[in-house]
Amino acid sequence: MGQGLSLTGTWMTQLATAWLVYHLTQSPLLLGVVSFVSQLPNLVLVPFGGVLVDRWNHHRTLLITQSLAMLQSLALAALTLTGHIQVWQILVLALCQGLINAIDSPARQAFIPEIVGRKDNLVNAIALNSSMVNGAKLLGPAIGGLIIAGMGAGFCFLIDGFSYVAVLASLLAMRLKPKPPSAVPKVKLPMRQTLKEGFVYILDSPPIRSILLLVALTSFMGLSPTVVLPVFAAEMLGGGAHVLGILMAALGVGALIAAIGLTQRQGIAGLGRLIAIAPALMGASMIAFSQSKVLWLSTLLLVLVGFGTLLQMASSNTVIQTLVEDDKRGRVMSFYLMAFLGVGSLGNLFTGSLISLMGASAEVALSGGICMVGAMLFASQLPKLRRIVRATYCDQPAAIAERP
Repeated sequence: MGQGLSLTGTWMTQLATAWLVYHLTQSPLLLGVVSFVSQLPNLVLVPFGGVLVDRWNHHRTLLITQSLAMLQSLALAALTLTGHIQVWQILVLALCQGLINAIDSPARQAFIPEIVGRKDNLVNAIALNSSMVNGAKLLGPAIGGLIIAGMGAGFCFLIDGFSYVAVLASLLAMRLKPKPPSAVPKVKLPMRQTLKEGFVYILDSPPIRSILLLVALTSFMGLSPTVVLPVFAAEMLGGGAHVLGILMAALGVGALIAAIGLTQRQGIAGLGRLIAIAPALMGASMIAFSQSKVLWLSTLLLVLVGFGTLLQMASSNTVIQTLVEDDKRGRVMSFYLMAFLGVGSLGNLFTGSLISLMGASAEVALSGGICMVGAMLFASQLPKLRRIVRATYCDQPAAIAERP
């Protein structure tokens, strides 16, 4: 509940930041620059954040990162409400938030098994978290738009800052079991060597390596609809801001449906098939969407795109969390976040370049086709990956021994 309140505030801040940057500059380019700057640490620094997370107490780390994030939002609110806000300040604060997230995100992922306890409940917990994220994604911008219209962007930042109190109160209320001695690293190697150890661990684990490669591919090519939606709303569907809002909401609705469905699953059995099917569904829907000129059909297809995206990412997250060793969890999940968020930010830049060369419809169709090819390659490797999982992890809890 605390995280849900905070995420609603976060989405309010994202909307208010975009509105404020455009209001100050009238520059679509700077909108992209601010977004890229905030995501840059996810591409460059988050693996190093994973190394630190494996060395530090996850609970205390989250208390620190969430406190720093609260200060960042309150600083943005103070500058905006006093009328001193400038674009360079927004860029600096966006970079600061990205640096905080480079540690906060892997720490949050590594912390999930600690508060869940049983690994066979991970799929439900991760799906519940995804439901909360996508619910906030739908609710936050709607509330933020009303607040911007009524009181201004500064109050969105202020509310977001105070929303972190709910998260901090939740963290302080937790009473966690101490980690077993085997889960606490006895020797702290140099950071470069520790990072290399995590990377080699991924390379030596074909199931984790294959899942991460598929996540990176679909993040790089499969997120293009979110970039080109304004073009489709205006040129393909002949609409304005209200049509864009409908299309954006459709992605969130599809993701929310997938997340709610995953909360009903027991264990990880069958998730391997879902990881293979989801990108194929997403890619086919993207190809059909690229040719649609009817609003209701485009909306339905984007629901399927959002459904497939969340289904793949949440299923991949669950399987990796189940297979990874506890002392390497922070590093492995940092590579997952880099594949998902960092590579996705590069994909957005690449998408913009392709659109200028071949047009929005052709680019989305091409991206959808590549996602389908990736899904087929992963599906062809699935029987081999299942055998490796059973042979390698048979001495771990029963939830892992189930066929993923």
